[in-house]
Amino acid sequence: MMAVRRDRPPRLIERLPRVRGRLTENAPLAQMTWFRVGGPAEVMFRPADPDDLAEFLAGKPKDVPVTVMGVASNLLIRDGGVPGVVVRLGRGFVEIAASDDEITAGAGALDLNVALAACQAGIADLEFLSGIPGTVGGGLRMNAGAYGREFKDVLREATAFDGEGSRHDLDPGEMDLSYRQCGVPADWIFVSARLKGRRDDPAAIGARMAEIQAQREATQPIWARTGGSTFANPLGHKAWELIDRAGCRGLTRGGAMVSEKHTNFLINTGTATGADLEGLGEEVRRRVKEKTGIELEWEIKRIGVPQPSRSTR
Repeated sequence: MMAVRRDRPPRLIERLPRVRGRLTENAPLAQMTWFRVGGPAEVMFRPADPDDLAEFLAGKPKDVPVTVMGVASNLLIRDGGVPGVVVRLGRGFVEIAASDDEITAGAGALDLNVALAACQAGIADLEFLSGIPGTVGGGLRMNAGAYGREFKDVLREATAFDGEGSRHDLDPGEMDLSYRQCGVPADWIFVSARLKGRRDDPAAIGARMAEIQAQREATQPIWARTGGSTFANPLGHKAWELIDRAGCRGLTRGGAMVSEKHTNFLINTGTATGADLEGLGEEVRRRVKEKTGIELEWEIKRIGVPQPSRSTR
């Protein structure tokens, strides 16, 4: 008796164009995130350089979703993982160069490293970046800020590829930047930025950075498994104060906890799942709304799908 051939649909990785970087199927993501939670990427792509990324975007099937991931310091990945392709910008996107009063940095460069390079070059006004635990690309996407300044205050130009791999050089006026918001289409991927500063004594710049570091250590749970500020500050209010007023300091769900040190931080105490953290955040939002009438908006980006529930037979 002849066996009947059953053709299987191609796996996603088999549908993707050839690259010079690396494609990994079912790539674990949790250990790459600050929360240390979340399911795998269906496929992870680590492009070799911007040209490799552009060629991939131009050649991939249009129905394949793409998600960009930096160092995942302000990211919550759900337990079911991330469908499609997760792009991780690595070595080909971390170069930093200083010239006169300007820093040029790849989107994968750490904000702290940009601040350190600016200090060494005697370029001031970028000290606040040392207080943002992320990358330049993530900072552009959410107009990240700290200590009274935001990316839009120092941005001279950003470069991004659109969903089809075409390059766009953008000045700040084209990006519709506002508090924790960027109007650039969601499927565009930032690859570099030019940041402006002013000349100053490196010692004075370093002293200001030391003050920022000391303040962070004194007020934030920076050594915990956390994801940075959980909610954006509503107009005229501070999120942490609203959370405190709603009685959420130290609130727990599973292995997730609202920080005792800074209530706008969620912490993985060691056994949390993505569902624990997201569920706790939603409970905080519910209590704040009930107590104050103010609805908190997530600042942490949440991606992926929930863990499928086990079916019973």
